[in-house]
Amino acid sequence: MSKSAELTRLIRDRAGTAPPRLGLILGSGLGHLADEVQGTAIPYSDLPGFPHAGVSGHNPRLVIGELEGQRVAVFGGRAHYYEHGNPAEMRLPLEILRGLGCESLLLTNAAGSLRADIPPGGLMLLNDHIAFAGTNPLIGEPTDARFVPMTEAHDPALRAALATAARAEGIALPEGVYCWFSGPSFETPAEIRAAKVLGADAVGMSTVPEVILARFLGLRVAAVSVITNMGAGMADEQISHEQTKAIAPLGAAKLERVLRRYLRDLG
Repeated sequence: MSKSAELTRLIRDRAGTAPPRLGLILGSGLGHLADEVQGTAIPYSDLPGFPHAGVSGHNPRLVIGELEGQRVAVFGGRAHYYEHGNPAEMRLPLEILRGLGCESLLLTNAAGSLRADIPPGGLMLLNDHIAFAGTNPLIGEPTDARFVPMTEAHDPALRAALATAARAEGIALPEGVYCWFSGPSFETPAEIRAAKVLGADAVGMSTVPEVILARFLGLRVAAVSVITNMGAGMADEQISHEQTKAIAPLGAAKLERVLRRYLRDLG
């Protein structure tokens, strides 16, 4: 039995066999959303092979249960490329999510904005991305399935449903392009200028590897950035991880309202 199949069985034994309607990976400062789920919480430490997710602001546990009447699977933390040098570190959790019968994944992250009309505390719905980090989580995959088309990697129907939910809540949810830098150092002003020339609207250190892996596994994907700062050189503020953790809850409160409305609209 493969490791993903073994862990899928373990999770079903503890949380039940009903498939989640939605998987959710939480970014920095967004862990409180997992507390709202009525169900079973399993620490990553109980799931051999799961990432340590050792970034402050993350709560490494898998929570499966009900939120707004829908069964969800919430990952309270993610592994980043800059922690291990492995862009495929989240492959096992996503394989398990697919094994549990889930078909859709919503990714969240904290990001820096490159647009004056998307300020800190706001949200951005990803409609595309740029893999500026220069690596790929499918490097080494031996099958032809590695040649994943990415034309509509960010699912149009999921994006439309999230946009509808945001309008219903009166919350601005502009769309934009997310540019993935490897981190852990923040971007330089010159890199921010380069990203803007390439067409990026926000920058961050996560999400893109998970989008690629999710599409590889056949999951539909959408992603939302919580804007915590302006890109380097665009404001007088000093960018730091402490700032990310301080500002993220402002956007997270808006994102929670959008997510709850989205789940209610699923019926």
